[in-house]
Amino acid sequence: MNCCRLPKLPLVLCLFLFTLPTGRCAGATLDDLKKLEITCFVPSYLPNGFKLKSCDITYDEIQEYEDKNHPLPLYSLVYEGPSRTGGEAAKFWIDSAREGIGDRNVMEEEDTEDSEMQSPLGQMFIIYRPKGKTGPKVEIDSNWMRDANMVAETDTQHLAHPVLGRFHGFSASGISLDEFTKIIKSLHPVGSTVGKAAQAATAAAPLKIHPKVFNLVDCWISDSESPVVTEISRDAVEKNGNEFNDDGLKQDGEWIRCPVPDTSGFMRYRVLESKKNRYKVEYQENGGGTLTTASIIEFTIEKRAIQRDGKPATIRVLRVLSYALKTGN
Repeated sequence: MNCCRLPKLPLVLCLFLFTLPTGRCAGATLDDLKKLEITCFVPSYLPNGFKLKSCDITYDEIQEYEDKNHPLPLYSLVYEGPSRTGGEAAKFWIDSAREGIGDRNVMEEEDTEDSEMQSPLGQMFIIYRPKGKTGPKVEIDSNWMRDANMVAETDTQHLAHPVLGRFHGFSASGISLDEFTKIIKSLHPVGSTVGKAAQAATAAAPLKIHPKVFNLVDCWISDSESPVVTEISRDAVEKNGNEFNDDGLKQDGEWIRCPVPDTSGFMRYRVLESKKNRYKVEYQENGGGTLTTASIIEFTIEKRAIQRDGKPATIRVLRVLSYALKTGN
């Protein structure tokens, strides 16, 4: 999800709404970035006199529903060079984020101008001040850019929370647009991990969905016909936190499990098969007694066009392909 450019609007702070970085490795090196399984971008071109000033690695907080043994690193880089105006040093810096992002290329000053360019990560929108195509700029900010891992995890795997994918943001101060453009066009992954990482994201990224979704597919135990619901909006599930809340949601071995409210029971599922956007899971439910019911549900996750409030919209849906009651538990 690349944030759109929104020039000349009130300042919007970059918010990390879902997870906050925990842990910090200041004084890291580019060699340390090569050891991370995420893709980290560095420039091969820098203006004369620019050097790496700082390299930091931080780690996102791991949520209850995420693998506790899988660290979630972020990185940031700052390059500095001689001042072109006699004031502060000129800078170029890179930030990264996993989720919970806000617009980062929005300025409240009126003396701003926006533009766009082609980058190694796709079409990039920038905003800068002061206006004009020449001379050093006080500030240049790009929108957040998705890397190949993020594209694979969100567009192909349809994960609710990225594992390897990252957003990357690029900023500068004290340099010209021409210099900024040259830096951006020279960006490349540090080391040569991008192919392996993207492949891993596509082939092995885990399914992240609330177990209660499969409760909607199963019928009541006193009834006989399943599946009841055959298409469910993943977008709605992720946003409707009251009905699909994360209280008690956790990874339990190969199972994703949550409690049944006001009982000692549970809902849980495990992935049996997965290929691209097609999955087969075993879903189990226990109402707090000795009986545990189980079913095998096969489904795809895909996009569908609908009308919402009279306007066209595209949503992600879980579409059931097959259902079978499992016996002998």
